[in-house]
Amino acid sequence: MAAGEELFLRAKGRTFVGLTEDTEKEWRGPFCFIQAADPQLGLMKAWRIGDCDGGGDEWAEEVELTKKAVQAVNKLSPRPRFMILCGDLVHAMPGTPFRAGQEHDLKEALRGTDAAIPLLFVSGNHDLGNTPTPETVAEYCRAWGDDYFGFWVGGVRCLVLNSQLYFDASACPSLRDAQDAWLEEQLQSEARAPSRHLLVFQHIPLYLRRPDEDDDYFNMQAAIRESLIQRFKQAGVKAVFSGHYHRNAGGCFDGLDMVVSSAIGCQLGEDPHGVRVVVVTADRVIHRYHSLDQLNDRGMDEDLKQLLA
Repeated sequence: MAAGEELFLRAKGRTFVGLTEDTEKEWRGPFCFIQAADPQLGLMKAWRIGDCDGGGDEWAEEVELTKKAVQAVNKLSPRPRFMILCGDLVHAMPGTPFRAGQEHDLKEALRGTDAAIPLLFVSGNHDLGNTPTPETVAEYCRAWGDDYFGFWVGGVRCLVLNSQLYFDASACPSLRDAQDAWLEEQLQSEARAPSRHLLVFQHIPLYLRRPDEDDDYFNMQAAIRESLIQRFKQAGVKAVFSGHYHRNAGGCFDGLDMVVSSAIGCQLGEDPHGVRVVVVTADRVIHRYHSLDQLNDRGMDEDLKQLLA
């Protein structure tokens, strides 16, 4: 492993080094974490010039936005227990020009994260390809760690899914089946021994506004969506966190909160560049999207302390 790569390769063996059931199963009181999505280095210029099929030959804007997010998160007090990036880390698809440069520069921007704030990564369609293959999944895992895994934080069980395997696994059905078997095992384990809260993280949202909405590029197909919603609700999942839409969206139905967070990078709507601050208490999961400027405001610390009191 190259020097410094341990920062990015802690998701292995379907768990996360330092955030395991053995060390983090017990509830220790309220805490906060940061959910971010879509730094997607290279998209901002590609979107402006109308060439989103290309890899984007410039990404300095996204690098600076990522650094700004890191600096703001580092200043928060109380310190977040972790920061998770929900996919589309870079814009260039596997095997295309600019991919290696975008991944290198994103890692350099993220290296400034406080060592006490673990970084967790979720695979997106640009990280794996719209139709992933065993080779593109393996490439992602070499760069960022496992594409699906579980972790624990202060009595809260968290599951990270590779949503692309549900969206289009036509080139790797065995990988989809393996993830689905693993997911079922995790959900059954939760049923036998419930945690304080159960949270899911994935790139593609189950839905954008309502569970019964039409299929779209930005949501899961209806049959898969309905199956996952029922399985999640039965297991007691409190919230599903996602990105992909580059706008804020989501909704809460029958106790399952679908949280769609806008991007650190390119905005496709009217939301500002930002991240979501999530506060976990004994009985609630409270979340609010903040612009990077708001996150840098000193008043954020007081807001967090009040929520965590």
